[in-house]
Amino acid sequence: MVKPSIPKGTRDFGPAVVRKRNYIFQTIRGVFELYGFQPLETPAMENLTTLNGKYGEEGDKLIFKILDNGDILGRAQQAKDSRELGYLLCEKALK
Repeated sequence: MVKPSIPKGTRDFGPAVVRKRNYIFQTIRGVFELYGFQPLETPAMENLTTLNGKYGEEGDKLIFKILDNGDILGRAQQAKDSRELGYLLCEKALK
């Protein structure tokens, strides 16, 4: 049996911490709205071409690429190296 775990680089927040974080965010949101700022939400995903190169070579290593649907095996065989493989198989990434 596999022991449940969370992905590397992530963590869970318990109820007490979530309550404190929500209080802080609500306070900040309230002050912003008091001064006329409007809420805005953007997608968690971006096109990979938008993010690559924006943060330098080290930053590119931290981008989470999202695998495309479709004929990935055919495209994978065209890759010359691992960096090119990422471009061929992924069009979107998490920011």
